[in-house]
Amino acid sequence: MKPFPRRSGLILHPTSLPGPYGIGDLGDEAYRFVDFLAAAGQTYWQVLPLSPTGYADSPYQATSAFAGNPMLISPDRLLAAGHATVDDVADRPAFTDERVDFGAVIAWKSALLNRAFARFQTFPAADRAPFERFCVEQAAWLEDAAFFMALKQAHGMRAWTEWSPSLAARDPNALASARAELADVIEAHKYFQWVFFTQWQELRRYASSRSIRIIGDVPIFVALDSADVWANPHLFHFDTNLRPTVVSGVPPDYFSETGQLWGHPLYRWDVMAAGGYRWWIDRFRAAFALADVVRIDHFRGFYNYWEIPAGEATAINGRWVDGPRADLFTAVTAALGEVAIIAEDLGDFTPESRAGLDALMAQFGFPGMRILQFAFNRREGDRFFPHNYPRACVVYTGTHDNDTLVGWFTNSSTDAERRDALRYLCGSSDDIAWAFIRTAWMSVADTAMTTVQDLLGLGSEARMNLPGTLGAHNWTWRMPSGALDQRLARRLYDLTEIYQRLP
Repeated sequence: MKPFPRRSGLILHPTSLPGPYGIGDLGDEAYRFVDFLAAAGQTYWQVLPLSPTGYADSPYQATSAFAGNPMLISPDRLLAAGHATVDDVADRPAFTDERVDFGAVIAWKSALLNRAFARFQTFPAADRAPFERFCVEQAAWLEDAAFFMALKQAHGMRAWTEWSPSLAARDPNALASARAELADVIEAHKYFQWVFFTQWQELRRYASSRSIRIIGDVPIFVALDSADVWANPHLFHFDTNLRPTVVSGVPPDYFSETGQLWGHPLYRWDVMAAGGYRWWIDRFRAAFALADVVRIDHFRGFYNYWEIPAGEATAINGRWVDGPRADLFTAVTAALGEVAIIAEDLGDFTPESRAGLDALMAQFGFPGMRILQFAFNRREGDRFFPHNYPRACVVYTGTHDNDTLVGWFTNSSTDAERRDALRYLCGSSDDIAWAFIRTAWMSVADTAMTTVQDLLGLGSEARMNLPGTLGAHNWTWRMPSGALDQRLARRLYDLTEIYQRLP
C-alpha cells in the first residue's frame, strides 16, 4: 500500500482534550477521541508536537526534541497503576474547563508527579524493572534530557546560557559534581519520561487497534534553551563563548516588512554530514517511535534557509544558505527505510527555489501541504485552489496557526475574499466551516485534514495559535466536554464515505 492512500483526519493537540485536571492528557478522553475518529470514518489523528514546552508554553519551543511532555501524563492512569492515591489528586485546584492555565497546571501536576515518583521508589525491584529497561534503551537522549531539566530546576529554570560557565560549557568535573548532587532529581525526570512514553504507547496501540494512524510533528529547528543544544554545541554555529553567531528566521514578505526573527541557533550541516547525520537519524527514529506519519515543520529549510547574523533586531539583514537537501534524506532512508513524511512547504519562493524544493520532495515521495483558507487570499497564488492540487498533497482547511474558518470568514477576511469563498465553495455564510470541509474532502488530494475547532464551527476565540504573538490566547484552547457527539460523527462519516476516504 502506498504511504498516503485517499484518507482524512483531524488535528487536535492532546492539551486541548477535556478533563478535570486543567489540561488535556493521555487518559480516558484521549481514548474517547480515538473512538470518535473511528466512528467518523477517519484515519488520522494529527497531534502536533508532544514535546515538553519551554518558552511561551509552545510545543514548538521544546526543552528536548526527544522527550515527551510530562504535563500530558494522565493522573487517572497513575492512580490505576498504583503510583498515586486518591488523596494525591483530591487537592487539585478549581481549574477552568475553557483554557489551560499553564502556571497553575505545571505547579500542581509537578507536585503530583514528584509524589508519584517517591511512591514508585518504594516498589519492589520486579515492578521497577520496566523503568530500568527504559532508562537503558533510551539512554542516548534520556541522560542529557533528564540532567538538563534537573540543572534548570537547580538554576531557577533559567536558560543554560545563564548557568555557571563550567556547567554551560559541560566541564567534566563540574558535570560529575552536579550529577552526584542532583541524582534523585535526575532519576525523577527519567521516571516522568518513562510514565509519559508508557501511557503514550498504550494510547497509540489502542488507536492502531481502531485503525487510527498518528501524525506527529518535527520542527526543523530546536530551541536554544534545550537539552539538544546544550549537549551538542558542536552541531550549531556558536562562538567560543557558546553564543550563536547566526540564527533562524524568514525574510520580509507581504506579511511583515521586517521578516520574522525566530532566533533558533542554526545547524552546522558540514559537521552533521561528517557524522553521517547521526543526530537527525536518531531524531527521526524517535519521531517514528511516537507516530506513524511525521509532518516536518518548515521543510523548506532543508533546501535553503534564511541565515540572520546574531544580534540583529529584525530579519531584514539575512541571506539564503543552502541546506543539506537530498544528502540528509538519503542517509535517513538508508537507516530507517521508507518513511511517511509530510513536508510543510508553505511560504514565499523564487521560481528556482520552488522548483528545487518540489524536486526534493518528489525524489523521496514526501507530499506537500495546501491550505484551503489561503486560496482566497489573492497574494498566495493559484496553487491553493483545489482544482490545481496534485494528488500527492495534504489539504488542510486550516492549521493550528490559522484563524478558525468561522473566525476568518467573520473577522479576518476581506469582502472580496468572502465573496470568492462563497462562490467557489458553493456554500453559505451560515455553515462556512463545513463548506470548507466538504471542498477539502472532495478534492483530489490524497489526504484531507481539518481541525476540531472547524469541525465544531467555532470562532476566533478557539484559535490555537497566533504566530508572532505571546499570551494566554496561544496553546490554551480546550474542547468542551461532549462536543464530539454521535450526530457529528455521523455527519463527518457521511462526507468521508461519499468522497471515498473511508479506511
